[in-house]
Amino acid sequence: MKLSLDLTVGTRPEWVKAVMADFPAFLQDHADCERKASAMAMSFVAKYPDRVEIIPELIETGVEELDHFQQVYRHMAKRGIRLAKEMTQDPYITALIDLCHSDSLRRFLDRLLLASIIECRGAERFRLVCEAIENDDELKEFYHILWASEAKHGNIFVKMALNYFPEKQVYDRLEELNMAEGKIVASLPLRAALH
Repeated sequence: MKLSLDLTVGTRPEWVKAVMADFPAFLQDHADCERKASAMAMSFVAKYPDRVEIIPELIETGVEELDHFQQVYRHMAKRGIRLAKEMTQDPYITALIDLCHSDSLRRFLDRLLLASIIECRGAERFRLVCEAIENDDELKEFYHILWASEAKHGNIFVKMALNYFPEKQVYDRLEELNMAEGKIVASLPLRAALH
């Protein structure tokens, strides 16, 4: 049983150039993404309190994402970069959420699988940022650690889905959503942001 995910579309090299050209903006967006990821994990706990098999892992993930936010903030503070005044809507996340089914059971599956895809995309992009950073070993190491952490989270959400849905349904829907995510990534304009 495969828990990891192979993204259908790789990030364009131009994305890395956009990030490195405005790294302060990227750090601000990254901080926002970590806050949102923590909130997303905790929203699963709030919405699905009866899903006791996955609550401990969701809480652990929420705490870990909040820790990532704290670490990003430390890197920002060192560089005199403030948090963004407001968290803007992420066009990537908005487009993914639009793919969700409307009925509650299938929406639960879709949200778990999209969380997996988002984490896998984050892992891929943190790897690219890590490889592009020069002359800052501490920041490079930070993005190396994040890359591994995001990859692990991608696996967790697929495993969670398998607690409640048949394997074929999980993997068929994961493939559909993964294909759609690739099209979304290819269509979005490049910006100094994680997505």
